[in-house]
Amino acid sequence: MHVVLLIYLVTHSVGRPGPPPSLDLKPSAFDPKEKYWTKFPTEGSKITPPHQSCEFRWKDYCPKVFRTLRMLFKVDPADYMLSICGDDALRELSSPGKSGSFFYLTHDDRYMIKTMKKAEVKVLLRMLNAYYNHVRAFENTLVTKYFGLHCVKLNGPAQKKVRFIIMGNLFCSEYMIHRRYDLKGSTFGRLTDKPESEIDATTTLKDLDLNFIFRLQKSWFQDFRRQVDRDCEFLEQERIMDYSLLVGLHFTEASNDGHTPSGAMTPFDNGCSETDSIPRLSRADVDQLLLDPAGWACIRLGINMPARVERTERKNDTEIQLVGEPTGEYYDVIMFFGIIDILQDYDITKKLEHAYKSIQYDPNSISAVDPRQYSRRFRDYVLKIFAEDA
Repeated sequence: MHVVLLIYLVTHSVGRPGPPPSLDLKPSAFDPKEKYWTKFPTEGSKITPPHQSCEFRWKDYCPKVFRTLRMLFKVDPADYMLSICGDDALRELSSPGKSGSFFYLTHDDRYMIKTMKKAEVKVLLRMLNAYYNHVRAFENTLVTKYFGLHCVKLNGPAQKKVRFIIMGNLFCSEYMIHRRYDLKGSTFGRLTDKPESEIDATTTLKDLDLNFIFRLQKSWFQDFRRQVDRDCEFLEQERIMDYSLLVGLHFTEASNDGHTPSGAMTPFDNGCSETDSIPRLSRADVDQLLLDPAGWACIRLGINMPARVERTERKNDTEIQLVGEPTGEYYDVIMFFGIIDILQDYDITKKLEHAYKSIQYDPNSISAVDPRQYSRRFRDYVLKIFAEDA
């Protein structure tokens, strides 16, 4: 998919005139058949300008719903178009992983664009009404924020459709993310397969790499616990599994004992120097932020949250420990977290994966389990690695 073409098409979709959206949408707006094809001939048409690409068709899925979601998420249409369609090009994040998807990041880091499989599109359209009602009911939901679902198909029998979603970037912040974790609550395959010398601030670590407990201020922890319950209940009802809690940590200038974490997982090892992460927050800065009412405006559940992390150690060498033992060693951080990858339902492929792996491994250790079991295990795990700060 040509990035310039993608930018041009998003401009066409978002800039299309229409009446101001109402939060009370008709059931027809969520119909999977509610999609609009637009033909873009090379020479242009009454509604499309000429272009240098070959002829193609462009599809918007449930445009009224996504336009209303953008309003619900307080996204200004002009800013949205400027982020995605400005003069600076999108950045491709990495080669496709196991899913085969490509990821792009806008120049201002606010939005991610991900190519999607047809099955993922079907899941999102099936659950779109429930998703809309959920994010409307719970302003502090931790689930991924979606802003647009589109498809492009170049003319020709051998040309495939390219489907993609536009979503919020959880780590859009002025603070450098020193450590990032993708956490599921399972153990099989949940250890980073990189040597320690190659692990840096861009590495996404997994459950068995985690050596911290995250400690939130009392009221925030209570809000977090309630929201995790609500979000997991929603995902369970929609038969979704295999989702993760994505966590990012910005370590402040020093811990309460004046040192940064030691060992292989230190925030400043492997080319990530303290000078790379300007601006930095000292403990005094954090205290001032909490005392200043204006500072609270930039803090939401999972976004820019001052917290402490306590280092843990796994002392039992005879069995795999999902959560280590607390050591009493604390560090001040700014936290970011949210629930991602929420478009995998428990389809026949996952059921077969569960049956096959259950023969070889402990069924409780694998990711592919029934949504009800997945939800319970995920919640139990999250409430072991998050705690109220004393």
